[in-house]
Amino acid sequence: MNDRTALVTGANKGIGKHIARLLAAEGLTVYVGSRDPGHGQRAVEEIGAGARLLVLDVTDPDGIAQAAAQVERLDVLVNNAGISPSLASPADTLVEEYRRTYETNVFGVAAVTNAFLSALRRSPQPRIVNVSSGTASLTWSTNPNPQFTPGSGNGAAYRSSKAALNALTVFYAQTLAEDGFKVNALAPGLRATDLNPRAAAAGGDPAEAAHGALRLALLPDDGPTGGFFSWDGTPVPW
Repeated sequence: MNDRTALVTGANKGIGKHIARLLAAEGLTVYVGSRDPGHGQRAVEEIGAGARLLVLDVTDPDGIAQAAAQVERLDVLVNNAGISPSLASPADTLVEEYRRTYETNVFGVAAVTNAFLSALRRSPQPRIVNVSSGTASLTWSTNPNPQFTPGSGNGAAYRSSKAALNALTVFYAQTLAEDGFKVNALAPGLRATDLNPRAAAAGGDPAEAAHGALRLALLPDDGPTGGFFSWDGTPVPW
């Protein structure tokens, strides 16, 4: 074990658990963020050495504050927790569905990041990875792309929330650059998770996407910041 620490939100399952596993394998102490203590503890036991449970609901301000108080120093923050409650078009998406989606995918990321900034500033090489989506790319949404049907506009709540997350990624990267932060967004690709029925039915291996997150989490000092990258390391257009 080394003295580096990481926090992965939504790490009790899916891509998040694979990210936590890879970081632990690199020797980091990894806080497995989970809003459900039971599910989180099971993930900790599966990951093994280096994993620690951190009960964390990214939509609960008091819970976020309590979690942040338990972490003195943090080297890596992976904002992985996300939801996709609707794949509907904007005309068929209720405003409440937008609110619910943004609460986790955007507001939750901002709340967690801000709460853990003090701990991250104690690291000599602070890294933040925001798990976004290739479907949030406005360029890909308006031009042919094999990941989804161009011009469909479906999944409006999820895709727009991830586009907003991309903007936050840029703003955090710009304002934290002088402090040595590297802040980047990851497009993990469609993976077999319970994010939504399409992902569960047609997704690829979540572990493959986790390697992309690991790469961004362990960037050297001359690595990029304020970028949007696919799981394989190639840039994704905004």
